[in-house]
Amino acid sequence: MRIKCFCDLYVGEELKEKKEQVLERLMDIESFHLPVFVLTLPEGEQNQLDFFSSVFLRQPYYEDKEVFVVGLAADYFSAVELVGQIACEVLEETGDLEIRQSILKRQKEFEGR
Repeated sequence: MRIKCFCDLYVGEELKEKKEQVLERLMDIESFHLPVFVLTLPEGEQNQLDFFSSVFLRQPYYEDKEVFVVGLAADYFSAVELVGQIACEVLEETGDLEIRQSILKRQKEFEGR
């Protein structure tokens, strides 16, 4: 599995001070024992965001996949809150709720620097 992180990674309040540590451990998912919720861009272009427990990344399905991580949250409720924050920011910045397109645009601009 390959993990790519959003340039402006969203992180829930509970994880802000541990962000780097959590990311390092997440990159080595086999030894990752702290379940957090990851917010990702879904494979299908019809959806905006997915979020699920990092435990799911241990499934064989993800072995040959690239996962684009947009955010990290300590638990389900923090993940829901983070999705709301992202939606509000995108709405304020763009006037619509095309979260996926907004994130990809920002990432492309960042990578083009």
